[in-house]
Amino acid sequence: MDIQHLRNVGIIAHGGAGKTTLAEALLFGAKATDRLGKVDDGSSNFDYDAEEIRRKITISTTFHHYNWNKVEVVIADTPGYINFEADTRACLSMLDGAVLVVNAVSGVEVQTEKMWTFARASDVPVLAYISKMDRERADFEKAVEEIGNILKINAVPVTLPIGKEAGFTGIVDLLRMKALVYKGDNGEFTVGEIPAEMAGDAARAHEKLVEASAESDDELIEKYLEGNDLSEEEIRKGFQAGVRAMKFLPVLCGASPRGIGIQMVLDMINFALPDPSYRGEMIGRNPKTGADEIRAISASAPFSAQVFKTLADPYAGKLSIFKIFSGTLSPEMSPLNSGKDAQERIGQILRLEGKKQKPLGSASAGEIVAVAKFKETASGDTLCDPKHPILFEPPVRIEPVISFAVRPKTRNDEDKLGSSLTRMIEEDPTLNFRKDAQTNEFILAGMGETHLEVAVEKLKRQYGVEVELRTPKIPYFETIKGKAESQGKHKKQSGGRGQYGDCWIRIEPNPRGKGFEYVDAIVGGSIPRNFIPAVEKGIVERMSRGVLAGFPMIDVKATVFDGSYHNVDSSEMAFKIAGSLAFKKAAIDAKPVLLEPIVEMEVVVPEENIGDIIGDLNGRRGRVLGVDALGKSQILKCQVPLAEVLRYSSDLRSITSGRGQFTMRVTHYEEVPGVIAEKVIAEARKDIGEETEE
Repeated sequence: MDIQHLRNVGIIAHGGAGKTTLAEALLFGAKATDRLGKVDDGSSNFDYDAEEIRRKITISTTFHHYNWNKVEVVIADTPGYINFEADTRACLSMLDGAVLVVNAVSGVEVQTEKMWTFARASDVPVLAYISKMDRERADFEKAVEEIGNILKINAVPVTLPIGKEAGFTGIVDLLRMKALVYKGDNGEFTVGEIPAEMAGDAARAHEKLVEASAESDDELIEKYLEGNDLSEEEIRKGFQAGVRAMKFLPVLCGASPRGIGIQMVLDMINFALPDPSYRGEMIGRNPKTGADEIRAISASAPFSAQVFKTLADPYAGKLSIFKIFSGTLSPEMSPLNSGKDAQERIGQILRLEGKKQKPLGSASAGEIVAVAKFKETASGDTLCDPKHPILFEPPVRIEPVISFAVRPKTRNDEDKLGSSLTRMIEEDPTLNFRKDAQTNEFILAGMGETHLEVAVEKLKRQYGVEVELRTPKIPYFETIKGKAESQGKHKKQSGGRGQYGDCWIRIEPNPRGKGFEYVDAIVGGSIPRNFIPAVEKGIVERMSRGVLAGFPMIDVKATVFDGSYHNVDSSEMAFKIAGSLAFKKAAIDAKPVLLEPIVEMEVVVPEENIGDIIGDLNGRRGRVLGVDALGKSQILKCQVPLAEVLRYSSDLRSITSGRGQFTMRVTHYEEVPGVIAEKVIAEARKDIGEETEE
């Protein structure tokens, strides 16, 4: 395929703004499909997963394509909800343009800003499309104003709406200065003159468009400032340059289900958004020498590509989706996975069409394609010509923000749990699965409660593994605040060889985070050298169970300074028991306390909710570190005990009507307040039973 006639375009937005509906309208408008797929009735070509149909949201990026005026356009319908935004970020880094959808009723929302930020970070030129223009309270002017003010970009309308709300019947094309009036809901329109009552507004908007286009080119702005008229060709040239350099954001509008404004979006994608060659080249490194390697984005350069998404297809098996940066790929090739030094077999190259795939004879630079059943290759890996190796930097891993304990329902479920989740994590790297060594629970972590609920549903549906999500146990620790000395003496005589171990230890707090420190201060041979490590083993073993509630003890310095032994009856085991006894007695006298994990949170909420959020977090023993403005939202940074925010996502959703979002990570441990510590200790002792005397 000629790279100049190729576009890779993502549809991005806040959840519910109408991304998938626009993507369906583009396919239908370009005659790539013979009926308009709909999210509401489950007939969408993009949201085809069972959970997407049930929840009516996009969970995973889906690809399709259409041909419009001899340009092949690959459309990526991306998730808009925070729980699944990592997938959007990974895909955006491989795309060459994007359409940012803004709801005409609700305007710029939290995720609208984030999607814009992701696009800017990936150097992806953007068109804005104001959707739902036929809805009650739709406000084009307000949406354009918010785009400019909140996204901090010159928002330049390319179309104006004809009519409002239910009376929305068409658009004014400000490049050609013509009116497109639609009849019915099938996307058919007639081109005519601009309505007289709109002539003044259209003229002013056209002038703004011409000015923005002129500012993108030194020659044009000079001609414009001298008062000379620019030709339509000059305006289009400046417009295209301005969009691709992201000097301004062109704004279109429409009503996607009715096809109003869709042809303008199709035309603008072809005209304003760039083909894959606009980036010029890709920089990687030689996997053997570490030296920089450069690949021109061209079909004539050696083959190179990067996998950015993995899917578990029920029929094709594991599908690896990648973008070809350079060269040409054919089915008989065996490209090198340069990061793992392994060659892969191709077999068949596939073009993605929603949930279906279409075989291709070959694919070249700029194309996004898939191959089934790679053995070694995962998301982020580089594929290349073995004779011209190159390794591209994998995307930065995004850490999960919320964890739940996973309890398999049956023994069979437990046996299959690990292998099934390993396959799911291949598809979704933002999931994390581990067994907590301290609590012995299986922990599943992800980007939010909805993310984990979807994962559990998929685990059941696709792998036949049933589990329950539970609030995980808090990984408390114990430590000491004071100093203490104690003797541990183990003496046993019951016929035959006896047991004798005797040691004195001193314990004191270590600085937070320094861990356990053992000091040998024995002089004069009161304990033989070969038994001193056994005392340490006894102390470490006792620390693993603590003295308050069975939680591990940390940040303690223990010094063994005296003791005695028996020539016949002393042994490693006897001194290990003596060390354990000495530590337990000393720890009880050294002011033991409970420590809890503290998380640092960043909560993004609408301005009107900030007071309620601060009050709620204060009630959770939180400390507010600062509040910053972000458009119509506020970013609150705070520190809160993990125990207080285990189910925070549902509470935040309730307070903000679903408009809030947050991230959190454990940063350190702090002492639990007395009253709360008493409750935790009592509960823990009830669970494990009282410790018996040794």
